[in-house]
Amino acid sequence: MPRTTTGHDHHTGAWRHFFRHYLEMIAAMLVGMAFFGALIRGVLALAGLEFPADLPELTLLEMSFTMTVGMTLWMIYRGHGRPATLEMAASMVVPALVLLPFLWLDTLTGDMAMLLEHVLMLPLMLLVMLRRREEYGAPAHA
Repeated sequence: MPRTTTGHDHHTGAWRHFFRHYLEMIAAMLVGMAFFGALIRGVLALAGLEFPADLPELTLLEMSFTMTVGMTLWMIYRGHGRPATLEMAASMVVPALVLLPFLWLDTLTGDMAMLLEHVLMLPLMLLVMLRRREEYGAPAHA
């Protein structure tokens, strides 16, 4: 006897897709951070320069940028539209921008700013995804 899909099965499947997509985006961010961070440092090394690790502002912005690029490329590959992609990119960049003045005022260390960037970014990403539950809850397509 063929199994029929009930509303409950559909609802459960949508949430499964939603959370899988969230995990995929985190993985894309990590890959982006590793790949593009290495690329930036490699290009600098070829030019005879070194990444200024003593400037936490640049480190924070570089991390935010490389993770955003990785995630954006993944979203484009998965067929997301421009509004969803821009919202998600903002959820990653805005926390870094908000934290910059705290670095300038020496009220945060570079390590603490980096930690807070992630603590703020991950729930913001989830909120952006919840705003477009139907899009993120649908099966992924490439």
